[in-house]
Amino acid sequence: MADMAHCIRELGGVENLKGKKIAMTWAYSPSYGKPLSVPQGVIGLFTRFGMDVVLAHPEGYEVMDDVIEVAKRQSAESGGKFTVTNDMAEAFKDADIVYPKSWAPFKAMEERTELYGNGDSDGIKHLEKKLLKQNAEHKDWECTEELMASTKDGKALYLHCLPADITGVSCEAGEVAATVFDRYRDPLYKQASFKPYIIAAMIFLAKVKDPAAMLKQLEKNGVERHMGLED
Repeated sequence: MADMAHCIRELGGVENLKGKKIAMTWAYSPSYGKPLSVPQGVIGLFTRFGMDVVLAHPEGYEVMDDVIEVAKRQSAESGGKFTVTNDMAEAFKDADIVYPKSWAPFKAMEERTELYGNGDSDGIKHLEKKLLKQNAEHKDWECTEELMASTKDGKALYLHCLPADITGVSCEAGEVAATVFDRYRDPLYKQASFKPYIIAAMIFLAKVKDPAAMLKQLEKNGVERHMGLED
């Protein structure tokens, strides 16, 4: 939701989301166990707004089937599109927003959960080696200047939940080229800045029976609010 709030602000309003293309793509990381929450959350949310949502990953990095079905249904209901491809360049082509982020295959995470449940330490080590080797076969899945140039007018909004694996900076080979990351440093911090507000809103919605009425009452009361820390 923080990612969506950022996109809404950058695009000038919710009404401007419809028809925009977002590429949610896998990207290489030297670690294997990145969570699936980002790709699944993105395709599960952005397909509700009539957008052209593309999920791209190498073969073997599939997300949960249930989430794919939700994305397909919501896309059809909202008048958008939802596509799955094994081609990163295809996903980036003419995209308005790109989100290159590593994640672990869902089936591998199921296997890992079972191994941990059984206390199979040898099995876990074997799985880790297998997944790291699998990742290493896809080092070309990197957000490069060339790929960014292929986006809409070469100016797609680059997203990442942070921290990113930056090639030549935080790792030898990673999710994104250093020049790309540096160019989007300020927008990335703005993207991250929405997280506290989303978390606060979720807590508020969970605790208050009538959120709209409560907000109006708080405004009416005129209670002074303190922003930031005082000395």
